[in-house]
Amino acid sequence: MQSLDIQVLDRAGQWAANDVVWLCTVLSTFGSSPRPPGTLMALKQGGFYCGSLSGGCVEEDFMARIEAGDFTQPSQVVRYGQGGLTPNRALPCGGVLDILVERLAPGAASQQYLQQMQNAVGGATSLYKHIVLPGPCQTLTPREYASNTIAEYDDNTVSLTVSAAPRLVIAGLSAVALFCADFAVALGFETLVCESREEVLANFESSLSKGVVLVREFPARYLEKHGCHSGTAVVSLTHDPRVDDMTLLEAVNTDAFYIGAMGSERNSQSRMARLRELGEMTPAQLARIHAPIGMDIGSKTPAEIALSVLADIVRHKNKLGAIKPASQLALA
Repeated sequence: MQSLDIQVLDRAGQWAANDVVWLCTVLSTFGSSPRPPGTLMALKQGGFYCGSLSGGCVEEDFMARIEAGDFTQPSQVVRYGQGGLTPNRALPCGGVLDILVERLAPGAASQQYLQQMQNAVGGATSLYKHIVLPGPCQTLTPREYASNTIAEYDDNTVSLTVSAAPRLVIAGLSAVALFCADFAVALGFETLVCESREEVLANFESSLSKGVVLVREFPARYLEKHGCHSGTAVVSLTHDPRVDDMTLLEAVNTDAFYIGAMGSERNSQSRMARLRELGEMTPAQLARIHAPIGMDIGSKTPAEIALSVLADIVRHKNKLGAIKPASQLALA
């Protein structure tokens, strides 16, 4: 899986071998804004950057300020939008961005610091990051998985939880599953497909995109052995009751934030009855299952169905873990 955050941290680590790197993290947004809290961008002199903080205007201003010799402290918080660095120039979206800017000196220490964050984002863990402004990061320690970036800051300190990418576990391959996997990778999900049926693998395995991890195991068995963290969505998209029902029976015992199965309204009602009567699921467990799966957008084709599924997953993901309100800084 290569989410944009991993790409940013990886590129920054490469640059940090020989160059000063500026690592920028969106701490909070007010009003309409193009990027959510936790978004990363890395820059170095010469006009090079990876990632983005806006639709382009913030990046251009950052580059100009770096070339002009700004942002020389190890850390600082800057604001774009009303009351920020360019008080007479509003962002096109009308929003406000508060951004943590860290200046990392070239060398092994900065590379190790970036690698620690990359390991957290690339694995199912979180890191707690504490900075006393304008100094370098004082604390970078493991923490229980957090589904969203959590930022608290004032004029003196910044506390930030850096988390792993969300995960999508797809139970069984199908035409819809292929499109779901493609969309999930593009959206930055760690994407796993569990499939053990040899005849299905023969038809679909070669169509899996780069970035999708194929687990040759019965989906329910995988969930039983490994479980999942709270940033995981589990979907079954096969129309095979043996796969779908067993997956759902295991998924409701995990911390997954989204569980769903594909099928018509009639098929979904029949499945829920089986799970209630034969699987002895409780009403609370049944209520966690999205069936029929996805948002109702009148989907007909496999790609449209997959789009509706990922749209619904993203909608629920973005409701997780309220971002703690940041101080109303009046930064210049």
